[in-house]
Amino acid sequence: MNTDQFLVKSDINLIENTKFTWKTPSNIALVKYWGKSNPQIPKNASISFTLNNCHTITTIDFEKVEKTTEVTFDLFFEGKKKEEFKPKIAEFFKRIQDYCPYIFNYKMTINSENSFPHSSGIASSASGLSAIAMCLMSLENELVQDLSQDFINKKASFLARLGSGSASRSIEGPLVVWGEHPAIVESSDLYGVQFPFKVDPIFQNYQDVILLVDKGEKQVSSTVGHNLMHNHPYATNRFQQANDNLEKITTILQEGKIKEFIHLVESEALTLHAMMLTSSPYFILMKPNTLEIINSIWEYRNKTNSNICFTLDAGANVHVLFPENEKDEVLQFIDKELSKYCQKNHYICDTVGLGATKM
Repeated sequence: MNTDQFLVKSDINLIENTKFTWKTPSNIALVKYWGKSNPQIPKNASISFTLNNCHTITTIDFEKVEKTTEVTFDLFFEGKKKEEFKPKIAEFFKRIQDYCPYIFNYKMTINSENSFPHSSGIASSASGLSAIAMCLMSLENELVQDLSQDFINKKASFLARLGSGSASRSIEGPLVVWGEHPAIVESSDLYGVQFPFKVDPIFQNYQDVILLVDKGEKQVSSTVGHNLMHNHPYATNRFQQANDNLEKITTILQEGKIKEFIHLVESEALTLHAMMLTSSPYFILMKPNTLEIINSIWEYRNKTNSNICFTLDAGANVHVLFPENEKDEVLQFIDKELSKYCQKNHYICDTVGLGATKM
């Protein structure tokens, strides 16, 4: 692994103050990663749909100060100062300091807002940290200049990964692979890359409706869950299974094999939660209504031969995936049958998106 490519090797021309705003999306993994080694290296490759409507908008004001030994920043989330979020961001800055030495020359004021509930298993850390990474790369582009867009995206993914592994998949879209894998040219453990093959039309503009079973914070964080994969009795087989599934889905996406897609994606979701059920200590993030939704989806699919399927992140909420040509029927089914299992009947209609946008 060559991380030297992300060191700043040109002269840095400091500016007095500036600010940047980025909107970056969440993503939903089809083949999951669960388990990592330091520093944020995945134990298996993963692939995700980049989302469009579930996003974070972050503005960072950079004000030049005397060079400090610690990064100084204030953090506001949805208009309120959030001291409890600061340790995670401080740790992120510590991890990236060798690659972004200019952060010691600025006081940062970070303002973020989400279009969806944070910390509830919709990958808010992915959208949040990728937004910060894109703001930092906008600053670097001002200080160093002449950076290519490809390099900016690659380094932003590399930086975001050091805060949250799945954040590496939120810079670009519509399909992103993170983790070195022989089936994906130029794939890397250090950053995400766009899926390099032409996707069958059935998987283009794919729909994702997120059923908000539980808007509250997860009882067990993803960081803790990942750590429980160390010495997990099924870890080795799981990592191999995920890499095998990534190879399979690479073919499925190109050839439009939607029934195989459904089986693989649902199996991946259930396997992720099986790892939680069999870790030590074990834990359950699904709720009773999560299971009600899954069974309702299976029943509906059997009855109608629909191509609807589900996936889960590390939480209770359910992502309902389906092709665009079934949108009207599936939305009726969700509204009539599935919304009752959501908190206050709330769900988010989303589609596959293209990644980060400068505001």
